[in-house]
Amino acid sequence: MKVAKRIKALRKNVDIKKEYTIKEAIKSIKENSKVKFSESLDCAIRLGVDPRHADQMVRGTVSLPHGTGKKVTVLVIAKGSHAEDALKAGAEYAGFEEYIEKIKGGWADIDVIIATPDTMGEVGKLGRVLGPKGLMPNPKSGTVTQDVAKAVKEVKAGKIEFRVEKAGIVHTSLGKLSFDLEQLEENTKTFLQTIMKMKPSSAKGQYVKSIFLSSTMGLGYKISKDEVAVAK
Repeated sequence: MKVAKRIKALRKNVDIKKEYTIKEAIKSIKENSKVKFSESLDCAIRLGVDPRHADQMVRGTVSLPHGTGKKVTVLVIAKGSHAEDALKAGAEYAGFEEYIEKIKGGWADIDVIIATPDTMGEVGKLGRVLGPKGLMPNPKSGTVTQDVAKAVKEVKAGKIEFRVEKAGIVHTSLGKLSFDLEQLEENTKTFLQTIMKMKPSSAKGQYVKSIFLSSTMGLGYKISKDEVAVAK
């Protein structure tokens, strides 16, 4: 397969056998980003868990200190005053029946859906549509709540949801490369610390097997195991 010139150039600057500190990796990623758009800093963590077992599912949320740099479009499915509170808090859309029908019709121009508990009877019927897109509200992630205003503000401020995939990998974006190095470093460490705290008691052997940081279009930098120890 033909390798693009940009990737060839990157490979000259990245030692794929080296284990980097978080700061070293981010510094190099920022310096080697040559594309014409603002790339994100992506993180992929391979965990020693088996997500097929419910007691080894790693899933949660984390509020990144400096946000993600991404505009998040929020829909709140709620009735009456709750819908009004959501709009005042910054949600792009809020309501009940009209949005249930729009979603049934295929509409999904949103990044996060928050719902009040009393609407979940109808929202739950949309599982086949919302589930594969990662949009189904969930109490564990704070997206099923009576306090919709607080939930909207948290999402807008940089609260992200993560979930381990079938292969045992957690993948997420931790901010834009246009952020300062220190901001990206703090976001990364906050995320890593959250992952470490969520180690299932039933998980045996090595919990964090590998961590890679990369830009949206760049190569992966393997992060030193010493950085994992610091995050505990």
